[in-house]
Amino acid sequence: MRIISGKYRGKIIHLPRNIKVRPTTDLAKESLFNIIVNDYDIRSVSVLDLFSGTGSISYEFASRDCKLIHLVENNYKNYSFIVKTMEELAFHQIRATRANVRSYIETCQTKYDIVFADPPYNLSWLGDLPDLVLGHGLLNPQGMFILEHPRSVHFSDHSCLMEKRQYGSVNFSFFKS
Repeated sequence: MRIISGKYRGKIIHLPRNIKVRPTTDLAKESLFNIIVNDYDIRSVSVLDLFSGTGSISYEFASRDCKLIHLVENNYKNYSFIVKTMEELAFHQIRATRANVRSYIETCQTKYDIVFADPPYNLSWLGDLPDLVLGHGLLNPQGMFILEHPRSVHFSDHSCLMEKRQYGSVNFSFFKS
């Protein structure tokens, strides 16, 4: 896994063998950030990264000097890896929380400019995520929710869907409230 851009551009982060994740591909990550930088000045946004896995998306925001990143990961091994990597790279703007994502969403009092979620593709309530995030008021005005999901999940009928992009097997749906 590597950081695509910013201060740590090209930095390789080696994943331990005991972490079972599906990191966002470099092509998809680069394309995603090209979209984001067209809409936002990353240095001035607040980000919530749900189902953080390896922390890859949060590291990308931090490398680009994002002011505040909250990440949520429930798996202990993944969370421990994220905390270790944050310390090694001195990413002080990242606040990591080990928690159940659904519980976090339901109790969160903070509003964000960007909420990103990359849940396990077999998550039974994956289709509920847009309504949970948007319904609990996690977005600032003009904020965006980005959901990475499998090709088999569709949100074309969702009233807040702005667009969908596909990069190989990676699908992103973009929502605004």
